[in-house]
Amino acid sequence: MKRIHIGNVGDIAEKRARVVRIGELEIAIFKMTGGELKAIENRCPHKGGKLSEGIVCDHHVFCPLHDWKISLRDGLAQAPDEGCVTTFPIEIDAASGELWLSLPEESTIAS
Repeated sequence: MKRIHIGNVGDIAEKRARVVRIGELEIAIFKMTGGELKAIENRCPHKGGKLSEGIVCDHHVFCPLHDWKISLRDGLAQAPDEGCVTTFPIEIDAASGELWLSLPEESTIAS
């Protein structure tokens, strides 16, 4: 795994998303109520909608194009829809608030 610095926890407002581009890969970082962060590929498996523009409810994001419900925990589309997106681990440095994203050395993205 390769760690990439992506900013500071204060850069993302609660209940909002931020998009990070790493090469051709686009990742949506969501800050949940209470400050928990989730990172997923910013592309719905159905028609490629920008998940960062979707509505978050509980631990799911709803694609803004066709309302597919995607889990922020594991990237799986919820039934009756099928498909998945890649999720990414995020580390927060407790002392500084710096954010680090972990990516596989070789991109093995789901979509």
